[in-house]
Amino acid sequence: MAGKLYLCATPIGNLGDMTPRVVETLQMVDLIAAEDTRNSIKLLNYFGIHTPMTSYHEYNKVEKAVSLTEQINAGKNVALITDAGTPAISDPGEVLVRMCHEAGIVVTSLPGAAACITALTVSGLGTRRFCFEGFLPADKKEKMAVLEDLKKESRTIILYEAPHHLVRTLNELYEALGERSMTLCRELTKKFEEVFPTTIHSALKMYEAQEPRGEYVLVVEGKSLLQIRMEQEQSWQEIPIGEHMRQYEVQGIDRKEAMKRVARDRGISKREVYQHLLEDK
Repeated sequence: MAGKLYLCATPIGNLGDMTPRVVETLQMVDLIAAEDTRNSIKLLNYFGIHTPMTSYHEYNKVEKAVSLTEQINAGKNVALITDAGTPAISDPGEVLVRMCHEAGIVVTSLPGAAACITALTVSGLGTRRFCFEGFLPADKKEKMAVLEDLKKESRTIILYEAPHHLVRTLNELYEALGERSMTLCRELTKKFEEVFPTTIHSALKMYEAQEPRGEYVLVVEGKSLLQIRMEQEQSWQEIPIGEHMRQYEVQGIDRKEAMKRVARDRGISKREVYQHLLEDK
């Protein structure tokens, strides 16, 4: 009978956030797959957990996932932990989870801390709609594509960044998005936790003058829906109403509905659309 894969969330700083269920599961499983065994051994020792560990990280995630999947299929119960927070979020654990699903293995998650959600809830920015980007890609072309998408993003944006890349990332965000409200979070749940509401440009100037320290979560406001609407209306103004109508009619949309959509796009009445069409004839 196959075993199970347990995704076990660990504290992002404060050891008091370790849940009793995670401790019990880590004691019960046959093997713990850890992102960095040197870091995780300290956590396990603190809670008196003596389960064997194996490394599972970015550089061995494919071959190790194959091995772990085989062991679980053979009956072993395996727990996956990351250095801090919830496994498989901006983390190589997603590869193992996918392989387990493909093999028909049961995967269950033991919820706990996640830096992205912790930062979002204390940011003071909108929480109803948000998107998580993790770390921006290292590849320049891929990063530019992501930033181009974020220009149009109306949801609150959550990013991770290391201290030695923070100034560069703030500069790239400022160039791509312009000035936006944002909240910088560092050392979350730790003794010197800092939650700093600011703007992208103000944060950039501050960290150009002082060295960033600690791991950062950047929570950035999305583009306002009003601004998006105004930009869309402006773009429609650049083409004649007749051409605007044809873009809908070639999709098989009837003339009455097309007029309604053109009026909505341009922020005018259907009567004005009709009048323009008459004048064009």
